Amino acid sequence: MRNRIVGFLIIGIAALIAFIIYSFNTAMTSIVNTSCSHGSSCPMWGTIEFQTNISIAITIFVAAVGIYLIFFGEESKIITKIKKIREQVEPKKFTKANYQKIMDSLASDEKKVFGMVVDAQGSIMQSGIVRKTGFPKVKVSRILDKLEGRGLVERRRRGMANDVVLKH
Repeated sequence: MRNRIVGFLIIGIAALIAFIIYSFNTAMTSIVNTSCSHGSSCPMWGTIEFQTNISIAITIFVAAVGIYLIFFGEESKIITKIKKIREQVEPKKFTKANYQKIMDSLASDEKKVFGMVVDAQGSIMQSGIVRKTGFPKVKVSRILDKLEGRGLVERRRRGMANDVVLKH
């Protein structure tokens, strides 16, 4: 809900509380007038006055919150970010022209790993890439993540190892 609308609702509630206080005070005053014979020195008058002051303070506080929301409450805006996703290179057929276009868009380590997959006729074990390149397992895994993200290769689980396959 908008802060301004909530502020008006709270002021309405404060007005309702003020009406209830007035009704309660009127009823209590008439009861004390008929039942108390001591006059103004009766302790019931002090109780009514105390309860009235407390309830008026609460009403003023509630009304102040409503007024604050109406005049000073800031509206919060929902901001959504639209993130552009890099266009992926996904050739339909693997040709020499596509191969060159892909190789031009890759970093040097990515070129080396992708070239090994192509040289192996489109299928090589991930452990073979680690062994042949001399890169640590983590680095090869991250490079393959990038190549998978671009839609160039796919890792398939083979027991405890991964088979890296070209995506056509």
